[in-house]
Amino acid sequence: MDIVLVHGAGGRPTTWTEVEPLLAARGHRTVAVTNPLTSLEEDVAHTTVAIEAMEGPVLLAGHSYGGAVITNAGRHPAVRGLVFIAAFGPEKGETVNGIVEGYEPAEISSFMRRGPNGEWKSEPSEEFWAEIGPDLSPEHRAVVEAEGRKAENLIFTQPTGEPAWRTLPTWYLVADDDRTLRPDAQRDMAARMQAVTEHVPGSHYTTLVHPQRVADLIHTAATAVSGTP
Repeated sequence: MDIVLVHGAGGRPTTWTEVEPLLAARGHRTVAVTNPLTSLEEDVAHTTVAIEAMEGPVLLAGHSYGGAVITNAGRHPAVRGLVFIAAFGPEKGETVNGIVEGYEPAEISSFMRRGPNGEWKSEPSEEFWAEIGPDLSPEHRAVVEAEGRKAENLIFTQPTGEPAWRTLPTWYLVADDDRTLRPDAQRDMAARMQAVTEHVPGSHYTTLVHPQRVADLIHTAATAVSGTP
């Protein structure tokens, strides 16, 4: 099946470095987008271009903020299903910030800094890694640090349109020890979507820490929506 993989705020296609080979080994065609992170609307448009470049029906998978992107891009008629990996799944009219503000602050909030134009970026330090990514290897830390892109405020504040998860089959992988997107928020969003839900231990960096579990869930979803064994 054709699978479009969407990174989160500050991310790059390297978010999916460990996952893509596992999907390819099962016969799936994948593309990992590089969204501009300038606004939710522009990221959705960029992801839609990737959907339209694929050959057949598409499954979307999003990590973190990427879940807000696939919630909107999933309205494209080629999309057959959605997979959320420790990801945001906004309701119609809801924003990423609105979801975050509905819960106690996650631990990452103390490491986030705003730029002169309101953009956001985290500041990794030894304290950051100990708190936010204690299960990352040094090699995976380097991957995350190399991503490190700034994210404009509009990706967090633009409201979602009609959510695709209302009409599409949906799966959700909850990171139970996540200190970036609170696990209780993840559980609530998965329940609201009526998603098929699985859990893994560990931090927000689920695609790097548990690539096999991520690939297994995406493969399960792809099999379900494609109707092939």
